[in-house]
Amino acid sequence: MKFSIQRENLLKPLQQIIGVVERRQTLPVLGNVLIQSSDKGLTLTATDLEVELVATIEQNLEDGGEATLPARKLFDICRALPEGSTLEISIEQDRALVKSGRSRFTLSTLPAGDFPVIEEMKTALSFSLPEKALKEIIERTHFAMAQQDVRYYLNGLMLEVDTDALRAVATDGHRLAMSEVAAETGVEEKTQIIVPRKGVQELLRSLESSDAEVTVQLGTNHIRINTPELQVTSKLIDGRFPDYERVMPKGGDKVITADTTGLRQALSRTSILSNEKYRGIRLSLDSNSLRIQAHNPEQEEAEEELEINYSSDPLEIGFNVTYLLDALSALPGEEVRILLSDANSSCLIDAPDGGPNRYVVMPMRL
Repeated sequence: MKFSIQRENLLKPLQQIIGVVERRQTLPVLGNVLIQSSDKGLTLTATDLEVELVATIEQNLEDGGEATLPARKLFDICRALPEGSTLEISIEQDRALVKSGRSRFTLSTLPAGDFPVIEEMKTALSFSLPEKALKEIIERTHFAMAQQDVRYYLNGLMLEVDTDALRAVATDGHRLAMSEVAAETGVEEKTQIIVPRKGVQELLRSLESSDAEVTVQLGTNHIRINTPELQVTSKLIDGRFPDYERVMPKGGDKVITADTTGLRQALSRTSILSNEKYRGIRLSLDSNSLRIQAHNPEQEEAEEELEINYSSDPLEIGFNVTYLLDALSALPGEEVRILLSDANSSCLIDAPDGGPNRYVVMPMRL
């Protein structure tokens, strides 16, 4: 296999796929990138057995073939070479020679046949939507995923495909985040899948805020997203996600509306003196007034008062401040609405007009 390529043409696709290459692998070949010649030119593939990333480069080849090269070493070589450099790469048997100007690198290779590639996926469902729309609903929900929870189905992001919408939902049992976007999916009944944390992280890294269409393909055990530059395939978590509709608080008669930035900044300042482990703060509500209080085991206290729109009965309620800050940071718009029932019930955070983004936070006792 032999080809010449501009540094920038190889560096960008390597950057796109390098995140999935673990520094410590159970299989040595997982530290390599699979380089294959195709009709379009070159394809670069990296995997950790859970997520597979494939980048395509339009490139004329002197000699076709396939091989695996050490991914991070090749990436570091490309990055270290001067801008505008041309790389000449030739691969024979178990050695790859990389030449550029007066630089020369010899890398060891592993057989391409040893590289684990996801077999052709049987697609049960396929639809398209703008790339930025998919990125937005993931960005606005992923932070609520559980981490290493024994309830393994919470350690991922649930995507629900409806007739005219795509929803992303995440929960760790203490809070829930939901966002939806209009999408012509063509399905007759709702379909739910759970994408694992690693797959979600790679999607966030890979997706761009562009109007270009991306194709989403769902199989029995995998999800595949095709962007203009990249193909991302992830295994799915086999489990049943909780009924998020039942978690949504209903009948909240105490309504707060406030400036999102002002509330977020006040919470952030008060949180400095909250308990580092439990992150608890107390909200005291009165007519058009909110008092935020925090204290810690060192007997230190913080208090902040804020003007809000509130006309219901006085109420005191405690929350984990991190959960409130995460929701306020993800919610777009200048104003926020918070619906409450009592001191023992979850709150619902959304935009004053409702909108496609909703966040639920359970209260905590202080």
